[in-house]
Amino acid sequence: MKSLDELRRMKERALEMKKMQSGQARVTITIGMATDGIAAGARETMKAVLEYIRTHQLDDVAVTQTGSLGLSAQEPVVDVNIQGEPKITYGNITADRVPTLMAQHIMQGHPVNEWVVHVAEEHST
Repeated sequence: MKSLDELRRMKERALEMKKMQSGQARVTITIGMATDGIAAGARETMKAVLEYIRTHQLDDVAVTQTGSLGLSAQEPVVDVNIQGEPKITYGNITADRVPTLMAQHIMQGHPVNEWVVHVAEEHST
């Protein structure tokens, strides 16, 4: 038998997955979770992003993971994809950098230029 807290967490995860699949998110954050990314701390980065989203109740932000983004020397690598804006890829985003990244780029709309490794030319839809 699962505890009430476990059932609530399962429900929250299911709702998050449904939101991501239905395209309701204004922001999608993708974290590279290949072996090199995990070795560089991507798992902790992912946890920090999810915790920031939870504590700040960011209902319009979805988080996904992918394999290698092709930037092994820059791991952990994080893509920030905001609707109507170019996708920005950040490098060396360790868990301790997540609060700054989230506050400055996601909440205030200002990319953290010193961590940017690539800006896509096309805008997100």
